[in-house]
Amino acid sequence: MQHNVLILDFGSQYTQLIARRVRELNIFCEIFPYNKVPEDLSSFKATILSGSPFSVRADDAPHPDLSQIRGKMPLLAVCYGAQYLAHFDGGEVAPSNIREYGRANLSFVDDHDPFFEEVALNSQVWMSHSDTIKKLPVNGVKLASTKDVENAAYRIDGEKTYAIQFHPEVYHSTDGKQMLENFLVRIAEVPQNFTPNAFVDDIVTELKEKIKGDKVVLGLSGGVDSTVAAVLLNKAIGENLYCIFVNNGLLRKNEFQNVLDQYKGMGLNVKGVDATDRFLDQLAGIEEPEAKRKAIGRVFIEVFDDEAHQIEDVKWLAQGTIYPDVIESISVKGPSATIKSHHNVGGLPDFMKLKIVEPLRMLFKDEVRRVGATLGIEPELLGRHPFPGPGLSIRILGDITKEKVRILQEVDAIFIEGLKSHGLYNKVWQAGAILLPVNSVGVMGDERTYEKVVALRAVESTDGMTADWVHLPYDFLMKISNEIINKVKGVNRVVYDISSKPPATIEWE
Repeated sequence: MQHNVLILDFGSQYTQLIARRVRELNIFCEIFPYNKVPEDLSSFKATILSGSPFSVRADDAPHPDLSQIRGKMPLLAVCYGAQYLAHFDGGEVAPSNIREYGRANLSFVDDHDPFFEEVALNSQVWMSHSDTIKKLPVNGVKLASTKDVENAAYRIDGEKTYAIQFHPEVYHSTDGKQMLENFLVRIAEVPQNFTPNAFVDDIVTELKEKIKGDKVVLGLSGGVDSTVAAVLLNKAIGENLYCIFVNNGLLRKNEFQNVLDQYKGMGLNVKGVDATDRFLDQLAGIEEPEAKRKAIGRVFIEVFDDEAHQIEDVKWLAQGTIYPDVIESISVKGPSATIKSHHNVGGLPDFMKLKIVEPLRMLFKDEVRRVGATLGIEPELLGRHPFPGPGLSIRILGDITKEKVRILQEVDAIFIEGLKSHGLYNKVWQAGAILLPVNSVGVMGDERTYEKVVALRAVESTDGMTADWVHLPYDFLMKISNEIINKVKGVNRVVYDISSKPPATIEWE
């Protein structure tokens, strides 16, 4: 990718949002930990420094080497970044009298500076810091203030270096996207050429050059990511792509056959492998979420190894890894540290001896869908809700048994079909059911029951990095609850999860 924007992550919970806002401007960007700056910066046209939970005054404060960036390319320092530039270059950063967190309004704006072009006085911004800049760094020029923050924004005279103590990437900063556009397009002159069509052209060319005449095996799941990855690879290498769909016994009800049927007519070479017993045997007695993920990942690789050996001279394993998987699997000090391992991120065991190709590795979920539409994939496939790689195993809290899988499959089917029949499915980003490790007392007819509790989960999101619970109609929830309890043997109570991400995650495990 050309014309990259480099985002250095200092552990802020908002770093991923910076990337999302930049991508919305049709500008390609990449996130790197602050202490792992790429050696070759020749393709980067601008750099953005993220915020951080740390104080620049602390002994363990993140301290990057900016010698190849500062003054050599346009630089935007956000929150911690702004304080960092001031603290280490002749300015002064001190504790605030009060924690500056939440909405604020710009009481002064230098509207002659291109950074604040089309940004109105009193524009709302979002503050999130406990330190404040008392004195600007050498050659610092004030650009904006709020009622409580004198140096809310500044630039460095003689450089294309800008710094702001608020977060333009969050929704609450009403002109935040405009400021990012002003910096990247007007000041840094970064071309806005990151479009689905451009991505398809670039990645197909890259895949052809990388893979050449080698054979590739790909695990299809029926989901958006693996489907788009398969169509891209098929466009690049055609008959050298071998797709395998593995039934791990943890799919949705009837999903194994339904997925195989979906790919008929798409021109993909797909083989279905039913490994249900193999997976469930390895999961027996395991309760800890990470242990489940690792067990499933291990067996998945073993199954693939078995199948790959049946394909003569296969050299590559393709995966539908997307950018949120990569970001959440990179450990950076602070809130953006690793939350969970991802089954499709990382290397393969030596015995497998396959090279990895991940055509979607740098895309967010909504970008994957736009690329899929460009490739002509059916809207029904592209609109399918995300489904976790480990399947229902991480929606069954506690150990896994065939009976628990049956119960959850039945509950999930009623919930998902209900969303579709009531016209709610496309208004939800992801939905599913969770089988809780508790029983509750109930009454059916004249008999006392002591059966399982299930939780329903429905969220709205753009890419899964943040999510809000969906306010499903009470009448709908009542109908679905009644249907589940009446039709699914072993369940006598249904609850609805009203937690958002953060602080909760979308999945329960």
